Amino acid sequence: MSLRVYDHLTRTKRPFAPVRPGRVGMYVCGLTVQDQPHLGHMYAFVACDMVRRYLEHLGYEVTHVQNFTDIDDKIIERARREGSTVAAVAERNMTAYHEAAAALRIEPAHHYPRVTEHVPDIVRFVGRLLEKGFAYAAGGDVYFRVRSWTGYGQLSGRDVDAMRSGVRIAIGDHKEDPLDFALWKAAPDHEPGWPSPWGRGRPGWHIECSAMAARYLGDHFDFHGGGRDLLFPHHENELAQSRCATGQPFVNHWLHNGLLCLGKSKMSKSDGNFLSMDELLRSHPAAVLRFFLLNAHFRSQLDFSEERLREATAGFDRLQRGARRLLAVLAAIDAGRDRPLPAGLASAAGGALAEAAASRRRRFFAAMDDDFNSGAAIGELFGLVRDLNQYLAETGGRGLDAGPLGAVRDLLVEADGILGIFPQGLGGLTETRSPAPEAVAALCEAREQARARRDWAGADSLRAQIREIGWEVIDTPGGPRLSPRPPAP
Repeated sequence: MSLRVYDHLTRTKRPFAPVRPGRVGMYVCGLTVQDQPHLGHMYAFVACDMVRRYLEHLGYEVTHVQNFTDIDDKIIERARREGSTVAAVAERNMTAYHEAAAALRIEPAHHYPRVTEHVPDIVRFVGRLLEKGFAYAAGGDVYFRVRSWTGYGQLSGRDVDAMRSGVRIAIGDHKEDPLDFALWKAAPDHEPGWPSPWGRGRPGWHIECSAMAARYLGDHFDFHGGGRDLLFPHHENELAQSRCATGQPFVNHWLHNGLLCLGKSKMSKSDGNFLSMDELLRSHPAAVLRFFLLNAHFRSQLDFSEERLREATAGFDRLQRGARRLLAVLAAIDAGRDRPLPAGLASAAGGALAEAAASRRRRFFAAMDDDFNSGAAIGELFGLVRDLNQYLAETGGRGLDAGPLGAVRDLLVEADGILGIFPQGLGGLTETRSPAPEAVAALCEAREQARARRDWAGADSLRAQIREIGWEVIDTPGGPRLSPRPPAP
Protein backbone atom coordinates (compact mmCIF):
# COMPACT_ATOMS: atom_id res chain seq x y z
CA MET A 1 0.00 0.00 0.00
CA SER A 2 1.33 3.46 -0.87
CA LEU A 3 0.80 6.61 1.15
CA ARG A 4 -2.66 8.13 0.76
CA VAL A 5 -3.45 11.57 2.21
CA TYR A 6 -6.75 13.36 2.73
CA ASP A 7 -7.47 16.14 0.24
CA HIS A 8 -9.70 18.90 1.63
CA LEU A 9 -10.71 20.16 -1.79
CA THR A 10 -12.01 16.82 -3.09
CA ARG A 11 -12.94 15.49 0.38
CA THR A 12 -11.24 12.19 -0.47
CA LYS A 13 -7.96 10.44 0.25
CA ARG A 14 -5.65 10.25 -2.74
CA PRO A 15 -2.20 8.82 -3.40
CA PHE A 16 0.58 11.14 -2.35
CA ALA A 17 2.66 12.52 -5.19
CA PRO A 18 5.24 15.18 -4.24
CA VAL A 19 5.35 18.46 -6.11
CA ARG A 20 9.09 17.88 -6.65
CA PRO A 21 10.28 14.27 -6.97
CA GLY A 22 11.99 13.04 -3.83
CA ARG A 23 11.41 16.30 -1.95
CA VAL A 24 8.62 17.55 0.29
CA GLY A 25 7.79 21.09 1.39
CA MET A 26 5.81 21.48 4.62
CA TYR A 27 4.66 24.75 6.18
CA VAL A 28 3.17 24.75 9.68
CA CYS A 29 1.27 27.67 11.17
CA GLY A 30 3.22 28.52 14.30
CA LEU A 31 2.45 30.42 17.47
CA THR A 32 1.24 33.95 17.90
CA VAL A 33 3.55 34.60 20.81
CA GLN A 34 1.59 36.81 23.18
CA ASP A 35 1.71 33.96 25.72
CA GLN A 36 3.50 30.69 26.32
CA PRO A 37 2.34 27.56 24.47
CA HIS A 38 -0.29 25.18 25.78
CA LEU A 39 -0.99 21.54 24.95
CA GLY A 40 -3.56 22.49 22.32
CA HIS A 41 -0.85 24.29 20.37
CA MET A 42 1.54 21.37 20.73
CA TYR A 43 -1.05 18.94 19.32
CA ALA A 44 -0.49 20.50 15.88
CA PHE A 45 3.30 20.51 16.21
CA VAL A 46 3.53 16.92 17.46
CA ALA A 47 1.22 15.78 14.64
CA CYS A 48 3.28 17.54 11.98
CA ASP A 49 6.49 16.19 13.53
CA MET A 50 5.08 12.67 13.17
CA VAL A 51 4.16 13.38 9.54
CA ARG A 52 7.64 14.72 8.83
CA ARG A 53 9.31 11.73 10.49
CA TYR A 54 7.25 9.31 8.42
CA LEU A 55 7.96 11.14 5.17
CA GLU A 56 11.67 11.05 5.98
CA HIS A 57 11.36 7.35 6.80
CA LEU A 58 9.93 6.87 3.31
CA GLY A 59 13.04 8.53 1.91
CA TYR A 60 11.80 12.04 1.15
CA GLU A 61 13.96 15.09 1.79
CA VAL A 62 11.63 17.30 3.84
CA THR A 63 11.93 21.07 4.22
CA HIS A 64 9.96 22.02 7.31
CA VAL A 65 9.01 25.69 7.86
CA GLN A 66 7.18 26.92 10.95
CA ASN A 67 6.55 30.61 11.52
CA PHE A 68 6.26 32.80 14.59
CA THR A 69 3.77 35.66 14.55
CA ASP A 70 5.80 38.11 16.63
CA ILE A 71 3.79 41.27 15.90
CA ASP A 72 0.07 41.34 16.58
CA ASP A 73 -2.56 43.39 18.43
CA LYS A 74 -2.53 40.92 21.32
CA ILE A 75 1.24 40.98 21.67
CA ILE A 76 1.20 44.78 21.68
CA GLU A 77 -1.49 44.77 24.37
CA ARG A 78 0.42 42.24 26.49
CA ALA A 79 3.58 44.33 26.30
CA ARG A 80 1.60 47.44 27.30
CA ARG A 81 0.10 45.71 30.34
CA GLU A 82 3.48 44.36 31.43
CA GLY A 83 5.31 47.63 30.84
CA SER A 84 7.59 45.66 28.54
CA THR A 85 8.38 45.65 24.83
CA VAL A 86 6.81 43.67 22.02
CA ALA A 87 10.19 42.11 21.26
CA ALA A 88 10.70 41.01 24.88
CA VAL A 89 7.26 39.40 25.11
CA ALA A 90 7.74 37.61 21.80
CA GLU A 91 11.25 36.38 22.60
CA ARG A 92 10.21 35.01 25.99
CA ASN A 93 7.36 32.99 24.52
CA MET A 94 9.36 31.75 21.53
CA THR A 95 11.92 30.42 24.02
CA ALA A 96 9.10 28.71 25.93
CA TYR A 97 7.98 27.05 22.69
CA HIS A 98 11.44 25.71 21.90
CA GLU A 99 11.79 24.29 25.41
CA ALA A 100 8.42 22.53 25.19
CA ALA A 101 9.19 21.23 21.69
CA ALA A 102 12.51 19.77 22.82
CA ALA A 103 10.83 18.04 25.76
CA LEU A 104 8.24 16.52 23.40
CA ARG A 105 10.95 15.28 20.97
CA ILE A 106 9.73 17.54 18.16
CA GLU A 107 12.42 17.79 15.52
CA PRO A 108 13.45 21.44 14.97
CA ALA A 109 12.06 23.02 11.82
CA HIS A 110 14.55 23.93 9.16
CA HIS A 111 13.31 27.53 9.19
CA TYR A 112 11.48 29.57 11.85
CA PRO A 113 10.58 32.79 9.99
CA ARG A 114 9.27 35.71 12.04
CA VAL A 115 6.88 38.29 10.69
CA THR A 116 9.07 41.20 11.81
CA GLU A 117 11.97 39.81 9.77
CA HIS A 118 9.90 39.39 6.59
CA VAL A 119 7.95 42.63 6.22
CA PRO A 120 9.58 43.44 2.83
CA ASP A 121 8.47 40.01 1.52
CA ILE A 122 4.95 40.70 2.76
CA VAL A 123 4.85 44.18 1.20
CA ARG A 124 5.91 42.72 -2.16
CA PHE A 125 3.25 40.02 -1.90
CA VAL A 126 0.54 42.59 -1.19
CA GLY A 127 1.81 44.59 -4.16
CA ARG A 128 1.29 41.61 -6.47
CA LEU A 129 -2.35 41.34 -5.39
CA LEU A 130 -2.89 45.05 -5.96
CA GLU A 131 -1.34 44.88 -9.42
CA LYS A 132 -3.66 42.04 -10.41
CA GLY A 133 -6.78 43.76 -9.09
CA PHE A 134 -7.45 41.28 -6.28
CA ALA A 135 -6.80 43.92 -3.60
CA TYR A 136 -7.38 47.64 -3.04
CA ALA A 137 -5.93 50.34 -0.80
CA ALA A 138 -8.23 52.45 1.34
CA GLY A 139 -7.39 54.88 4.15
CA GLY A 140 -3.92 53.46 4.78
CA ASP A 141 -5.21 49.87 4.83
CA VAL A 142 -5.12 47.29 2.03
CA TYR A 143 -7.92 44.74 1.64
CA PHE A 144 -8.37 41.55 -0.36
CA ARG A 145 -11.47 41.44 -2.57
CA VAL A 146 -13.03 38.17 -1.48
CA ARG A 147 -15.57 38.07 -4.31
CA SER A 148 -12.83 38.62 -6.90
CA TRP A 149 -11.85 34.95 -6.65
CA THR A 150 -14.59 32.50 -7.56
CA GLY A 151 -12.95 29.67 -5.62
CA TYR A 152 -13.33 31.37 -2.24
CA GLY A 153 -15.00 29.01 0.25
CA GLN A 154 -13.93 25.75 -1.41
CA LEU A 155 -11.47 24.78 1.32
CA SER A 156 -13.87 25.23 4.23
CA GLY A 157 -16.97 24.26 2.25
CA ARG A 158 -18.69 27.61 2.82
CA ASP A 159 -20.98 29.61 0.60
CA VAL A 160 -19.69 33.15 0.13
CA ASP A 161 -23.20 34.62 0.11
CA ALA A 162 -23.95 32.98 3.47
CA MET A 163 -20.73 34.08 5.18
CA ARG A 164 -20.13 36.70 7.78
CA SER A 165 -16.81 38.41 8.18
CA GLY A 166 -14.78 36.61 10.83
CA VAL A 167 -11.33 38.06 10.46
CA ARG A 168 -9.09 38.53 13.43
CA ILE A 169 -7.99 42.09 12.54
CA ALA A 170 -10.48 44.81 13.42
CA ILE A 171 -12.82 45.80 10.58
CA GLY A 172 -12.09 49.24 9.19
CA ASP A 173 -14.41 51.83 7.68
CA HIS A 174 -13.19 51.62 4.09
CA LYS A 175 -14.17 48.16 2.93
CA GLU A 176 -15.92 47.64 -0.38
CA ASP A 177 -17.51 44.46 0.99
CA PRO A 178 -17.91 43.27 4.63
CA LEU A 179 -16.25 39.96 3.65
CA ASP A 180 -13.02 41.61 2.51
CA PHE A 181 -10.09 41.07 4.87
CA ALA A 182 -7.02 43.15 5.69
CA LEU A 183 -3.69 42.49 4.00
CA TRP A 184 -2.04 45.60 5.44
CA LYS A 185 -3.21 47.56 8.45
CA ALA A 186 -2.40 51.21 9.14
CA ALA A 187 -0.56 51.61 12.44
CA PRO A 188 -0.89 54.57 14.82
CA ASP A 189 2.31 56.37 15.74
CA HIS A 190 2.45 54.89 19.24
CA GLU A 191 2.42 51.29 17.92
CA PRO A 192 5.04 49.32 15.95
CA GLY A 193 4.88 49.85 12.21
CA TRP A 194 6.87 49.73 8.97
CA PRO A 195 6.91 51.98 5.90
CA SER A 196 4.98 50.83 2.83
CA PRO A 197 3.61 52.34 -0.40
CA TRP A 198 0.25 52.68 1.40
CA GLY A 199 1.58 54.34 4.55
CA ARG A 200 3.09 53.27 7.82
CA GLY A 201 1.53 50.05 9.11
CA ARG A 202 1.96 46.34 9.73
CA PRO A 203 0.85 43.12 8.02
CA GLY A 204 -2.57 41.59 8.36
CA TRP A 205 -2.67 38.17 9.97
CA HIS A 206 -3.33 35.97 6.92
CA ILE A 207 -0.86 37.49 4.47
CA GLU A 208 2.19 36.68 6.59
CA CYS A 209 1.89 32.92 6.04
CA SER A 210 1.39 33.22 2.28
CA ALA A 211 4.46 35.43 1.92
CA MET A 212 6.75 33.42 4.19
CA ALA A 213 5.66 30.07 2.75
CA ALA A 214 6.41 31.34 -0.75
CA ARG A 215 9.80 32.67 0.40
CA TYR A 216 10.99 29.30 1.71
CA LEU A 217 8.96 26.71 -0.22
CA GLY A 218 7.92 28.37 -3.47
CA ASP A 219 4.47 29.08 -4.85
CA HIS A 220 3.34 25.43 -4.79
CA PHE A 221 4.24 22.90 -2.11
CA ASP A 222 3.01 19.70 -0.50
CA PHE A 223 1.74 20.12 3.07
CA HIS A 224 0.34 22.91 5.22
CA GLY A 225 -0.27 22.14 8.90
CA GLY A 226 -2.36 23.78 11.57
CA GLY A 227 -5.32 23.26 13.85
CA ARG A 228 -8.83 22.71 12.53
CA ASP A 229 -9.82 26.04 14.04
CA LEU A 230 -7.55 27.72 11.46
CA LEU A 231 -9.45 26.24 8.51
CA PHE A 232 -11.66 29.33 8.37
CA PRO A 233 -10.93 32.12 7.98
CA HIS A 234 -7.13 31.85 8.18
CA HIS A 235 -6.39 29.01 5.77
CA GLU A 236 -9.27 29.91 3.47
CA ASN A 237 -7.81 33.41 3.18
CA GLU A 238 -4.27 32.11 2.72
CA LEU A 239 -5.40 29.89 -0.12
CA ALA A 240 -7.32 32.70 -1.82
CA GLN A 241 -4.56 35.30 -1.70
CA SER A 242 -1.83 32.83 -2.69
CA ARG A 243 -3.78 31.42 -5.63
CA CYS A 244 -4.57 34.92 -6.84
CA ALA A 245 -1.03 36.28 -6.42
CA THR A 246 0.81 33.36 -8.02
CA GLY A 247 -1.67 31.50 -10.22
CA GLN A 248 -0.38 28.27 -8.64
CA PRO A 249 -2.32 25.64 -6.59
CA PHE A 250 -0.50 26.74 -3.36
CA VAL A 251 -0.92 23.58 -1.21
CA ASN A 252 -1.69 19.98 -2.18
CA HIS A 253 -2.61 18.68 1.31
CA TRP A 254 -3.80 20.45 4.46
CA LEU A 255 -2.89 18.77 7.75
CA HIS A 256 -5.69 19.99 10.00
CA ASN A 257 -5.39 18.38 13.42
CA GLY A 258 -8.50 18.09 15.58
CA LEU A 259 -9.23 20.31 18.53
CA LEU A 260 -7.95 19.56 22.01
CA CYS A 261 -10.77 20.16 24.46
CA LEU A 262 -10.48 20.95 28.15
CA GLY A 263 -13.87 20.55 29.76
CA LYS A 264 -16.58 21.29 27.23
CA SER A 265 -14.65 23.73 25.03
CA LYS A 266 -11.40 23.82 23.11
CA MET A 267 -8.16 24.68 24.86
CA SER A 268 -7.68 28.36 24.05
CA LYS A 269 -5.51 31.26 25.20
CA SER A 270 -8.18 33.77 24.23
CA ASP A 271 -10.76 32.15 26.50
CA GLY A 272 -8.32 31.45 29.33
CA ASN A 273 -9.22 27.75 29.03
CA PHE A 274 -5.79 26.17 28.85
CA LEU A 275 -2.97 24.48 30.72
CA SER A 276 0.44 25.85 29.87
CA MET A 277 3.14 23.46 28.77
CA ASP A 278 5.36 24.71 31.58
CA GLU A 279 2.73 23.65 34.12
CA LEU A 280 2.06 20.29 32.46
CA LEU A 281 5.72 19.38 32.09
CA ARG A 282 6.30 20.00 35.77
CA SER A 283 3.68 17.42 36.71
CA HIS A 284 3.65 14.91 33.83
CA PRO A 285 6.40 13.15 31.83
CA ALA A 286 6.76 14.68 28.38
CA ALA A 287 6.77 11.19 26.83
CA VAL A 288 3.29 10.52 28.19
CA LEU A 289 2.00 13.82 26.78
CA ARG A 290 3.41 12.98 23.35
CA PHE A 291 1.98 9.47 23.52
CA PHE A 292 -1.42 10.88 24.50
CA LEU A 293 -1.43 13.20 21.48
CA LEU A 294 -0.39 10.49 19.01
CA ASN A 295 -2.61 7.67 20.30
CA ALA A 296 -5.41 8.68 17.92
CA HIS A 297 -5.66 9.88 14.34
CA PHE A 298 -4.34 13.43 14.31
CA ARG A 299 -7.51 14.74 12.66
CA SER A 300 -9.55 13.53 15.68
CA GLN A 301 -10.81 15.70 18.52
CA LEU A 302 -9.10 14.89 21.82
CA ASP A 303 -10.62 15.44 25.25
CA PHE A 304 -8.00 16.28 27.85
CA SER A 305 -8.51 15.32 31.49
CA GLU A 306 -6.50 13.76 34.28
CA GLU A 307 -8.44 10.53 33.75
CA ARG A 308 -7.49 10.46 30.05
CA LEU A 309 -3.90 11.17 30.99
CA ARG A 310 -3.91 8.32 33.52
CA GLU A 311 -5.15 6.01 30.76
CA ALA A 312 -2.36 7.23 28.49
CA THR A 313 0.17 6.71 31.28
CA ALA A 314 -0.99 3.13 31.81
CA GLY A 315 -0.87 2.36 28.09
CA PHE A 316 2.54 3.91 27.62
CA ASP A 317 3.88 2.05 30.65
CA ARG A 318 2.58 -1.21 29.15
CA LEU A 319 4.52 -0.56 25.96
CA GLN A 320 7.66 0.32 27.89
CA ARG A 321 7.45 -2.81 30.04
CA GLY A 322 7.15 -4.97 26.94
CA ALA A 323 10.09 -3.26 25.28
CA ARG A 324 12.23 -3.57 28.43
CA ARG A 325 11.38 -7.24 28.71
CA LEU A 326 12.44 -7.78 25.11
CA LEU A 327 15.71 -5.90 25.61
CA ALA A 328 16.48 -7.93 28.74
CA VAL A 329 15.95 -11.21 26.86
CA LEU A 330 18.14 -10.09 23.95
CA ALA A 331 20.83 -8.88 26.37
CA ALA A 332 20.82 -12.29 28.08
CA ILE A 333 21.30 -13.99 24.71
CA ASP A 334 24.16 -11.64 23.82
CA ALA A 335 25.82 -12.26 27.19
CA GLY A 336 25.50 -16.03 26.82
CA ARG A 337 23.20 -16.35 29.83
CA ASP A 338 20.44 -17.75 27.61
CA ARG A 339 21.29 -20.07 24.74
CA PRO A 340 19.41 -19.37 21.51
CA LEU A 341 18.39 -22.06 19.06
CA PRO A 342 20.88 -22.69 16.24
CA ALA A 343 20.90 -20.01 13.55
CA GLY A 344 18.17 -20.50 11.00
CA LEU A 345 16.01 -22.67 13.27
CA ALA A 346 12.84 -21.60 15.02
CA SER A 347 10.60 -23.33 17.47
CA ALA A 348 6.88 -23.55 16.83
CA ALA A 349 6.41 -20.60 19.18
CA GLY A 350 9.24 -18.75 17.45
CA GLY A 351 7.69 -19.34 14.06
CA ALA A 352 4.41 -17.93 15.33
CA LEU A 353 6.21 -14.87 16.74
CA ALA A 354 8.04 -14.30 13.44
CA GLU A 355 4.75 -14.47 11.54
CA ALA A 356 3.07 -12.17 14.06
CA ALA A 357 5.91 -9.62 13.85
CA ALA A 358 5.73 -9.59 10.05
CA SER A 359 1.95 -9.17 10.16
CA ARG A 360 2.16 -6.39 12.75
CA ARG A 361 4.76 -4.64 10.63
CA ARG A 362 2.54 -4.76 7.55
CA ARG A 363 -0.41 -3.40 9.51
CA PHE A 364 1.68 -0.73 11.25
CA PHE A 365 2.81 0.69 7.91
CA ALA A 366 -0.63 0.26 6.37
CA ALA A 367 -1.96 2.48 9.17
CA MET A 368 0.74 5.08 8.58
CA ASP A 369 0.05 4.96 4.84
CA ASP A 370 -3.62 5.65 5.59
CA ASP A 371 -3.33 9.41 6.10
CA PHE A 372 -0.71 9.05 8.86
CA ASN A 373 -2.98 7.14 11.27
CA SER A 374 -0.63 7.01 14.26
CA GLY A 375 -3.42 5.81 16.59
CA ALA A 376 -3.99 2.63 14.56
CA ALA A 377 -0.21 2.18 14.21
CA ILE A 378 0.25 2.35 18.00
CA GLY A 379 -2.52 -0.24 18.32
CA GLU A 380 -0.30 -2.63 16.37
CA LEU A 381 2.53 -2.01 18.82
CA PHE A 382 0.27 -3.04 21.70
CA GLY A 383 -0.55 -6.18 19.73
CA LEU A 384 3.15 -6.81 19.18
CA VAL A 385 3.80 -6.67 22.93
CA ARG A 386 0.97 -9.18 23.50
CA ASP A 387 2.53 -11.46 20.89
CA LEU A 388 5.90 -11.18 22.64
CA ASN A 389 4.43 -11.91 26.07
CA GLN A 390 2.64 -14.98 24.71
CA TYR A 391 5.87 -16.23 23.14
CA LEU A 392 7.83 -15.81 26.37
CA ALA A 393 5.09 -17.54 28.34
CA GLU A 394 5.15 -20.52 25.96
CA THR A 395 8.95 -20.87 25.90
CA GLY A 396 9.52 -20.09 29.56
CA GLY A 397 12.60 -18.12 28.50
CA ARG A 398 14.44 -21.24 27.29
CA GLY A 399 15.58 -22.21 23.81
CA LEU A 400 14.95 -18.67 22.59
CA ASP A 401 14.59 -17.75 18.93
CA ALA A 402 16.99 -14.86 18.33
CA GLY A 403 15.68 -14.18 14.81
CA PRO A 404 11.99 -13.59 15.68
CA LEU A 405 12.97 -11.63 18.80
CA GLY A 406 15.21 -9.46 16.64
CA ALA A 407 12.30 -8.84 14.26
CA VAL A 408 10.21 -7.56 17.17
CA ARG A 409 13.04 -5.27 18.24
CA ASP A 410 13.55 -3.97 14.70
CA LEU A 411 9.88 -3.02 14.38
CA LEU A 412 9.98 -1.18 17.72
CA VAL A 413 13.09 0.72 16.61
CA GLU A 414 11.44 1.69 13.29
CA ALA A 415 8.23 2.69 15.05
CA ASP A 416 10.06 4.88 17.54
CA GLY A 417 11.92 6.61 14.72
CA ILE A 418 8.54 7.52 13.22
CA LEU A 419 6.51 8.21 16.36
CA GLY A 420 9.26 9.42 18.70
CA ILE A 421 7.55 7.95 21.74
CA PHE A 422 10.51 6.62 23.75
CA PRO A 423 12.35 9.57 25.34
CA GLN A 424 15.86 8.24 24.64
CA GLY A 425 15.06 5.79 21.89
CA LEU A 426 14.54 2.07 22.43
CA GLY A 427 18.03 1.62 23.82
CA GLY A 428 17.30 4.21 26.50
CA LEU A 429 14.82 1.81 28.11
CA THR A 430 17.65 -0.41 29.28
CA GLU A 431 18.14 0.12 33.00
CA THR A 432 21.58 1.29 34.12
CA ARG A 433 23.58 -1.48 35.76
CA SER A 434 25.31 0.85 38.22
CA PRO A 435 23.02 2.36 40.84
CA ALA A 436 23.23 6.07 41.43
CA PRO A 437 25.37 7.21 44.38
CA GLU A 438 23.51 7.69 47.64
CA ALA A 439 23.95 11.48 47.48
CA VAL A 440 22.35 11.59 44.02
CA ALA A 441 19.49 9.31 45.10
CA ALA A 442 18.89 11.56 48.12
CA LEU A 443 18.70 14.65 45.92
CA CYS A 444 16.26 12.81 43.63
CA GLU A 445 14.06 11.92 46.60
CA ALA A 446 14.17 15.53 47.83
CA ARG A 447 13.12 16.66 44.36
CA GLU A 448 10.13 14.29 44.44
CA GLN A 449 9.09 15.74 47.79
CA ALA A 450 9.40 19.29 46.38
CA ARG A 451 7.24 18.31 43.39
CA ALA A 452 4.64 16.85 45.74
CA ARG A 453 4.53 20.23 47.54
CA ARG A 454 4.30 21.94 44.11
CA ASP A 455 7.55 23.71 44.93
CA TRP A 456 8.60 23.88 41.31
CA ALA A 457 11.49 26.27 41.85
CA GLY A 458 12.96 23.96 44.50
CA ALA A 459 12.48 20.92 42.26
CA ASP A 460 14.24 22.67 39.40
CA SER A 461 17.13 23.63 41.66
CA LEU A 462 17.53 20.02 42.83
CA ARG A 463 17.47 18.77 39.23
CA ALA A 464 20.25 21.26 38.42
CA GLN A 465 22.31 19.97 41.36
CA ILE A 466 21.89 16.40 40.13
CA ARG A 467 23.04 17.45 36.65
CA GLU A 468 26.12 19.16 38.10
CA ILE A 469 27.11 15.88 39.79
CA GLY A 470 26.88 14.12 36.40
CA TRP A 471 23.47 12.47 36.51
CA GLU A 472 20.15 13.08 34.74
CA VAL A 473 16.64 12.69 36.15
CA ILE A 474 14.28 11.08 33.64
CA ASP A 475 10.62 11.32 34.65
CA THR A 476 8.74 8.18 33.64
CA PRO A 477 5.18 6.95 34.30
CA GLY A 478 6.62 4.69 37.00
CA GLY A 479 8.50 7.49 38.73
CA PRO A 480 11.87 9.21 38.27
CA ARG A 481 14.83 7.26 36.88
CA LEU A 482 18.45 8.30 37.30
CA SER A 483 20.83 7.93 34.38
CA PRO A 484 24.49 8.94 34.07
CA ARG A 485 24.95 11.94 31.82
CA PRO A 486 27.05 11.28 28.72
CA PRO A 487 30.46 12.98 28.75
CA ALA A 488 30.67 16.34 27.02
CA PRO A 489 32.01 16.17 23.47
